[in-house]
Amino acid sequence: MALSWRSWLGNEGSKHLFLFFWLSLNVWFFWKTFLLYYRGQQYYYLHQMLGLGLCISRASAAVLNLNCCLALLPMCRVLLAFLRGSQKVVSRKTRRLLDKSKTFHVTCGVTICIFSVLHVAAHLVNALNFSENYSEDFLALNVANYRGEDTNITRHRSNVNHSVFVSVPGLTGVIMVLVLFLMCTASTYAIRFSNYDIFWYTHNLFFVFYMLLLIHVSGGVLKYQSNLEEHPPGCFNPNKTFRENMTVPKAFAELFPDYAPEPFPEDLSVPQPSVQNNFVGVCSEEPKFQSHFPETWFWISGPLCLYCVERLYRYIRSNKPVTITSVISHPSNVLEVRMMKGNFKARPGQYVILHCPRVSALESHPFTLTMCPTDTKATFGVHLKVVGDWTERFRDLLLLHSSQDKEILPIFQQRRYPK
Repeated sequence: MALSWRSWLGNEGSKHLFLFFWLSLNVWFFWKTFLLYYRGQQYYYLHQMLGLGLCISRASAAVLNLNCCLALLPMCRVLLAFLRGSQKVVSRKTRRLLDKSKTFHVTCGVTICIFSVLHVAAHLVNALNFSENYSEDFLALNVANYRGEDTNITRHRSNVNHSVFVSVPGLTGVIMVLVLFLMCTASTYAIRFSNYDIFWYTHNLFFVFYMLLLIHVSGGVLKYQSNLEEHPPGCFNPNKTFRENMTVPKAFAELFPDYAPEPFPEDLSVPQPSVQNNFVGVCSEEPKFQSHFPETWFWISGPLCLYCVERLYRYIRSNKPVTITSVISHPSNVLEVRMMKGNFKARPGQYVILHCPRVSALESHPFTLTMCPTDTKATFGVHLKVVGDWTERFRDLLLLHSSQDKEILPIFQQRRYPK
């Protein structure tokens, strides 16, 4: 029993401990943000209007920010290769964790999909509550134009609620849901195995998703109260009460009917006043509301810039000429490609990323080096299995007769190979 425990701890313990830390971080962010919007005094009136939909939408948004930030880091291949090959990372467990970067990327992607559904559902509830709980007292806090705006869609189908579909958060949110749906469906094993190009080109829409995400938070729909000292939530305002209880002359009401006071809506719960030691607080002014500064920029900007810099570095480095010296066809649809590149150094166990523009403009694939350059010989090579459309087209470019009998091997061909 002790041996199996130590074996698990040595082989899989670090991975499961890291997964537990990641799960705990997600739960902590969700619960912390939920309590902030549920109990926060600055969100008192907004919570009275939206209810639990506000708390769930903001808590799920915090989890989305975290995972959208972490999903980019495993795709920084140059950074991961540097960390794994540097002398600073001497632990085998840490190196094995770095080798699981793709699995962690997929885990973050699944989490983004789940909490995106929760986030969208909560905001749909918020849109309905904005309409049903519309109040004349908090015009700056309202998003709907009038009371019952969403409920009138069934009667006026041509008038779609602008607060959901036409506003910046609503429009970008709908496009992001469509992009995320395409990315998720194209990432399934069936599509990747049948046509890898669909997965690759669709997955590159992530840049559109992140740009829309940065714009999505700039709408300023949800607002918080900024004058808590002058107006404690639910306090008693004598000036406002005097104006509301003031009797309007009948002649004035007949001439100006729009100025007649309206009663508080019955189905909207009146906010409870702030009571301290059985004393109702008195406020000196009306509540003031303002939009939050977008927090998504702090989460996304750093990893996105790091990934863009790495992609630019990889593009510049890939423009150096590579010469294919020979191609050897082996049994079972295996090709051995030998190449040369100036100032190229590698060690056994490393991999290279092959990109052939004549096969695919954007698609590239990693292959483990089976021959490394030495001090006396600069040739390096890879063995690749012909199993998909990319490798099939790559084989057709390299071999003169791809339909030849594979049993008559090896075949060595000298020709002018593609870039």
